[in-house]
Amino acid sequence: MAYDFDVFVIGGGSGGVRCARIAAGHGARVAVAEEQHWGGTCVNIGCVPKKILVQASEYSGFAADARGFGWDSTIGAHDWAALIGHKNAEISRLNGIYRKLLDNAGVTRFEARAVFIDAHTLDVGGERISAERIVIATGGRPTRLPIPGVELGIVSDDAFFLAERPRRIVMVGGGYISVEFAGIFAGLGSAVHVVYRQPLPLRGFDEDMRSGLAEAMTAQGITLHANVSPTAIEAVGEEKRVHLSDGSSISADLVFFATGRAPYVAGLGLEAAGVELTAGGAIAIDAEHATNVPHIFAIGDVTDRINLTPVAIAEGHHLADRLYSSEPPRSWSFAAVPTAVFSNPPMATVGLTEAQAAERGPHDVYLTRFTPMRHTLSGRNWRRSIMKLIVEQGSDRVVGAHMLGEDAPEMIQGLGIAITACATKRDFDQTIGIHPTSAEEFVTLRTKTRSVG
Repeated sequence: MAYDFDVFVIGGGSGGVRCARIAAGHGARVAVAEEQHWGGTCVNIGCVPKKILVQASEYSGFAADARGFGWDSTIGAHDWAALIGHKNAEISRLNGIYRKLLDNAGVTRFEARAVFIDAHTLDVGGERISAERIVIATGGRPTRLPIPGVELGIVSDDAFFLAERPRRIVMVGGGYISVEFAGIFAGLGSAVHVVYRQPLPLRGFDEDMRSGLAEAMTAQGITLHANVSPTAIEAVGEEKRVHLSDGSSISADLVFFATGRAPYVAGLGLEAAGVELTAGGAIAIDAEHATNVPHIFAIGDVTDRINLTPVAIAEGHHLADRLYSSEPPRSWSFAAVPTAVFSNPPMATVGLTEAQAAERGPHDVYLTRFTPMRHTLSGRNWRRSIMKLIVEQGSDRVVGAHMLGEDAPEMIQGLGIAITACATKRDFDQTIGIHPTSAEEFVTLRTKTRSVG
């Protein structure tokens, strides 16, 4: 049978675009459909604009820090509208780059929704299109809690387009989106409350990092409500009142649900193609990203495995190489994926947490806490750093590295290489540090803090 395209990618996010470009570079006839934003969540309503807002929020702290270094600085009022305008201009620029990348690669673009008619055929904005292979890369969407008044709150998609910055905000959830936006709004001058069910924010991260971040958030004036959940939201005049499971309530101008994301599979017509989902609602795939229908594949957050943009990009690249290249596909290591939380202060991690390591057997823990040089003068001593290495006994391999503090994401990226390369603690100890930096602490941790497992 003759098909319109060799491969059709549903979703123009980072993973889908990479898959399409690489496949086209190998000579395949490729098309991509994107119904909303070229570049997907990360570029438009996720990582990139969020980092811009994080950077904006840091300037109030920088201005305050400057006094400790002899600068007579005064913090003025923040212009939210100007920030959003500049953010929008940058995102528009990036949208154009994604379009150009696809066009230059010879990929056919459809700015429309794609829905399965059958296993080889799609309805793309009313046009019937067939493809030998189909890749689903539709990502995820924010979720809300099923409580009365939920419609009175926003989700992360909405936060980048607010007409004005709220004076008082309640963040619902204790994950990375919640703590990042808590830091953003607090840094820009809002009164921030964070409500979450766990004893500490960032479930799944290392306990020392979690407790350190909770302390830092409290010290900067963010009010944490641990071990509680919202039960209802009501409008009281112009404000919102959030009722909590402990019987208390919080009044605010804005309620922000940061309560997780779900794979975006609704309305794709998967049943028409016979594609199966997992119990959690993600697209079920095998080790080669194939669904139960062998010529239909899925990559990125829609599979709900490692929900990070660089992982989706790697998956898309690998899949395109495997399907259309005559050379062996490029490979990545997913055993220890570095990741960062752009909180205030930032956190980054790669490899096993202390708790995960303890479950696998005997490990040694090396831990240090200190105030970076900048803040010995700035007076912002809540911006303390915590650095931690997890070392497997017997092999001496460093299997986990964690940091809370200044430049943590930049440092952990390099440590990700070391851990992927199976570096040992002896390798770390033999490495000369750069002085004076915080990074040198990772190669000068000589005294074991404790053993676990």
